Amino acid sequence: LRDRYWWPEMKKDIAEYVSKCLTCLKVKAEHQRPSGLLQHPKTPVWKWEGMAMDFVTKFPRTSSGHDIIWVIMDRLTKSAHFLPMREDYKMDRLARLYLNEIVAKHGVPISIISDRDSRFSSRFWQSMQE
Repeated sequence: LRDRYWWPEMKKDIAEYVSKCLTCLKVKAEHQRPSGLLQHPKTPVWKWEGMAMDFVTKFPRTSSGHDIIWVIMDRLTKSAHFLPMREDYKMDRLARLYLNEIVAKHGVPISIISDRDSRFSSRFWQSMQE
């Protein structure tokens, strides 16, 4: 198309058209691994042996620079830690925060439930659970 036609903001116009095209939406390639069947996780027996965690984002930046809250919750008691952090924290900083705030106080969990955020699916978190 670009070889024969061109106009200012052509890329934006095409993207807008494709985003509203029903046929395009139906045949769009899926870029995520297919999800399996939903499974109910086993209820933990002890406090902090099973955790759930997620990032709550899009907060206005505080005076100390924090713009995210890392929520880490015990699945048995529903008690939680709310760790303020910044969007640009590197993996080693997250690891130190996790070790100092969670593992030091509660030990290493048997299971962690999270979404597919890249910070949760990295090799660091996989190796922490082995």
